Amino acid sequence: MDDEILKTLLKKATGYSRDEVQEEYAVSGEGEMVLVKRKVTKKYYPPDSTALKTYLELSQDRGVEELSDEQLAKEKARLLAELASSGKKSAAVAKSVSAAKRKGVKNAES
Repeated sequence: MDDEILKTLLKKATGYSRDEVQEEYAVSGEGEMVLVKRKVTKKYYPPDSTALKTYLELSQDRGVEELSDEQLAKEKARLLAELASSGKKSAAVAKSVSAAKRKGVKNAES
């Protein structure tokens, strides 16, 4: 899938703003078009759920083989950080469960 299409879909899926220009012209005495009025407004386009769904479907079809070396390195670092974080959380949960069990056993013995 073309990266430009995916970028555009993501932009539409997340919402964006852009400048909208309206110009009014009039014909001068010599018959030339002259700019009379120019109005620039910022227009906001809200997120589009259909674009998000399409983006997710198309981006899932992209395999690892399509990623550049730099993208692969970033994804590896992100996944390793996520693993480390979940490992710390798992260890903390296991420790608190173990402590709770020990406390429960002491209370039962009393």
